[in-house]
Amino acid sequence: MALPLAIELITALGQDPVEMVHLAADLGVPRIGLALAPVAMVPEDAQPWNLRSDAALYRAVRAAIEERCVEVVLGEGFLIHPQIDLGQCGADLDLLAGLGTRKVNCVGLEPDVARCHDQFATFAQMAAKRGMSATIEFMPFVTIDSLAKALDCAAAADNGKGSVLLDSMHVFRTGTSLANIAALDPAMIGHVQLCDARSDWSDADYMTKAKFDRLAPGEGDLPLRDFLGAVPDGMVIGLEVPQRKKARAGTDHRTRIADLLSASRSFTTDLL
Repeated sequence: MALPLAIELITALGQDPVEMVHLAADLGVPRIGLALAPVAMVPEDAQPWNLRSDAALYRAVRAAIEERCVEVVLGEGFLIHPQIDLGQCGADLDLLAGLGTRKVNCVGLEPDVARCHDQFATFAQMAAKRGMSATIEFMPFVTIDSLAKALDCAAAADNGKGSVLLDSMHVFRTGTSLANIAALDPAMIGHVQLCDARSDWSDADYMTKAKFDRLAPGEGDLPLRDFLGAVPDGMVIGLEVPQRKKARAGTDHRTRIADLLSASRSFTTDLL
């Protein structure tokens, strides 16, 4: 099995997006996840950036992507939320499409399930008009908190425009089995994110660890080899492993991510 790697947005802990493009290319992983602004920054006093408001930075990111032949495999930062209308996200989708983004992901926080489905259908339709596909991610403690609910939400998008995102940490925390994954229509798996975790992490700590301090493959107790064996051959695997403790301890982003790539490839030779 051959599973090409990508470096996800939060793995970079908010570093400058131009630097992220060059880092990915230099490390031989010319695929990244990106958002229009950072989700978390380490160090916390790092210079913030925003691709919506900084046209010069946006042009620099696009130029770096073209120069280094790096692909944006996933655009992040979209929420289905009671106070958000995804029908108004066209400008953001235009910016991501302009960077050659293949897929865009959202998370369902809207407690009204019917509205959640309608919003995802709108999001998927808007993405498709811009040449992108849409994924819905499930995780604990939100409305879309199971594979079954994610599949129902994805099915609300017409003509196969929607699929699900499988994040290994969330997959196992929500009780999803390997048999559930193996039984999926491969077309419904839109993207896969990989990290390790410990099954005994408390609910109170879980989301903080998910955002800031995940484990490299092999450092926790998740059945990741079997997980990878259940996804389609050739699927891009995004390494979503933020490591705030290491960054705060002084490990620079380039060294930290290089070490993460080495650990992931040592864990299984399927990861390219």
